This record gives sequence, structure tokens and C-alpha cells, in this order.
Amino acid sequence: MTLQDLIKAALKEDMPKGDITTECLALLPRQGRARLMAKEDLVLSGTGPFEQVMSALEPQVRIQWHFEEGQMILNKQTLCTIHGDLIQILKAERIALNFLGHLSGIANLTRKFVQKIAHTQTKILDTRKTLPGYRDLEKRAVVHGGGLNHRFNLSEAILIKDNHIAIMGGILNAVARIRQHTDKPIEVEARTLTEVKEAIQSNVQRILLDNMDNNLLTQALPLIPPSVQTEASGNMTLDRVASVAELGVNFISVGALTHSAPSADVSLKFDWDESL
Repeated sequence: MTLQDLIKAALKEDMPKGDITTECLALLPRQGRARLMAKEDLVLSGTGPFEQVMSALEPQVRIQWHFEEGQMILNKQTLCTIHGDLIQILKAERIALNFLGHLSGIANLTRKFVQKIAHTQTKILDTRKTLPGYRDLEKRAVVHGGGLNHRFNLSEAILIKDNHIAIMGGILNAVARIRQHTDKPIEVEARTLTEVKEAIQSNVQRILLDNMDNNLLTQALPLIPPSVQTEASGNMTLDRVASVAELGVNFISVGALTHSAPSADVSLKFDWDESL
């Protein structure tokens, strides 16, 4: 699904038979200005879909952004100024704000995780726990927050997880079978010290230390040679993430970045008194 398809579906969902409230007011076009305001400190993301929603209903709209994506914006600052037919901009308001608030919320939460581990060499990764159809947008928001993208989809990279291991009767068998069909780098999930040792024996490129507490991570990491990348995942919170990074893992993947980020609080202020 393209962004254009997503926006078209969102507008149809919100206005299957038009905006009957605005249309029953029988208002003529009103040329004027609106301002997008931050109602909390946030990291900006989602300007593309915001603009496209606006232009879908008001083709002549002009939007002047005062910040770039990835920049920190303070409460009560103006993100952008919008010029055009305010009646059509009013119809587009909620869908445009939904996109920008959701994506800025992801960027904002990502920035908080990144800041928590800034004193270490560890990098924050996202996961595939994204809303269907929104993956590209949400992963881009993670980058705007200072994080890195894990694989975008199942076609992009090999990650042997618990069910693959169970099907094949162990990590050694799973890795051996995959290497019969590809020479792509392999990441394997390990939940116990025994599985960590099997992954090392298999000469994989990265080991995902899944749902291990800090005590188990402390035992597992010294076993892994420096040539093998390490990734910790599972139950990663803002309160815990720094203690995990300080153990020396290369990456920490956080599903919450995309599946649990609260929407950033933004609003659109219309200058009706100045409109014509």
C-alpha cells in the first residue's frame, strides 16, 4: 500500500459521504491562515503525510514548515503555517493531525530511549511490530528519533526465531539448512546459555538475546566472540534500557517504539478573523 492509497483510505473512512456538519453550514471558500501548534515538547515526524492529506482536499494549499523532521520542538511553538481555503483545511484537519501526532509520538519515544543510552556504544533498533500499512512511515519516524531500523520485512534479512528452531530441532540444524539455500548473513534468537553456545558454534553473524534478564545477559555476553554482533530484546523499558546497554550489547531492539508510543499532542489553530 502506497502513502497515497493510505491517505485515500483514511479520508474515505472519515468522510464516506462528506463532512455533513461543515457542508450543512453552506460556507463559501474562506482564504486564510492556520497554524500547527505543539502542545508538548516533541520530535517532529510525519510532515509528508500531513502535507498530502491537506493537498488532497485543498490542492492550492501552501505549507511553510518552521522545523525539519527529527528536530526537537518545544511546547507552544509553531510547527508550520498553512495558507489556503480554511473550509477544506478544516475537513482535512483530523486525518492530517492523526498522521503527524502518531509519527511524532514514535520519534519522541525513540529519542527518549536513545538519550537514555547516549553514554554507551549501543544502538536502539525498532522491530516489525508496526501497524499494517504504516511500516515505512513508522520506521522512518524511528530514524527521526535517532534510532536505527531493523529489517523492514521478512524478505529483507534472515532471523531464525524460536519457532524456526523448534521446527528444525535446534539452532545447529536450522542454521545448517538455511546455509544450504543462501549465503546471506544470519541472525539467530537465543533464550538460554545453551542456545547461545549453539549459535556461537554455528558461526552466525548476530545473536539476539531474547527476553534475558540482566543476570543472564551478564553470563551470556562473555561467551560471545567480538566478531559476532549482539542484540538484546524483550521487556525493554526506559527504566531498564541503560542498564542493559551498559553490559556492552551492540543493539537493543524495542517493540514499544512503534506499538506503544503515545501520540504527540498537536493542534491546528485557525485565524478565522483574518480570513476572506
